Amino acid sequence: MGFTNQNVLDKIQEIHESRPFGDHPAWAGMIDGAFDLKQTREFARQFGIIPLHNHNYHGRLYVHCPDPTWRAKIAEVVYEEGTGRIYAGGVSHNQLYYDFGEALGIDRDDLLNSHYCSAAIAFKSYFIRMCEGPFLDAVSCHMLAAEAQGPGVFAKLAKNLQKNFKLGNKGVAFWTVHDVADEDHSGIGRELLEKFATSDGDRKRVLDIVQETVDIMFMLYDGMYHSIKAAH
Repeated sequence: MGFTNQNVLDKIQEIHESRPFGDHPAWAGMIDGAFDLKQTREFARQFGIIPLHNHNYHGRLYVHCPDPTWRAKIAEVVYEEGTGRIYAGGVSHNQLYYDFGEALGIDRDDLLNSHYCSAAIAFKSYFIRMCEGPFLDAVSCHMLAAEAQGPGVFAKLAKNLQKNFKLGNKGVAFWTVHDVADEDHSGIGRELLEKFATSDGDRKRVLDIVQETVDIMFMLYDGMYHSIKAAH
């Protein structure tokens, strides 16, 4: 029996609700203030595999988009990540992350040259491969799975970082900006679903990719948590 794109979106929501990333101990420890400064620095280093390497992900998504209208929409996302001129007052998103690291006492070179855990390296390889693959797979992985999880949690995380470590607004701007920007990114992904998921086979593929990506991301979080605990 066939199902509509709205059915797919509902099922995607169920996937995220069944495995909320904020409940993972790597994130819960950050949100609840359970980690000391050394452990929080290790979180920053490991999670940097995403924002500090983002050109490897969004850039490929843009290049492999087959539709010029939607390629322009993705270009806006790439532009924001690279310049920050839509949401971040002209500060690129990787610079926002460097500011976060510096607020924790990690200098730029240290953060950029972090010794990533094996799960982080595996995640990067997977994400690059997906973003340069068939476009429906890439959109499902990047926008419907990876960037559909942030809104709401990041604002709480920023508040608690300020409370626990006396970080200023500049130090938590990466999180407050992404609390808004990731919702916009994922919204673009939902619109793309209407454009490119045109058959039951496509819709089934979308759901499979979303589930796979969520599982891979939890593998990343597991590796991060192991590194965080070791840093205590």
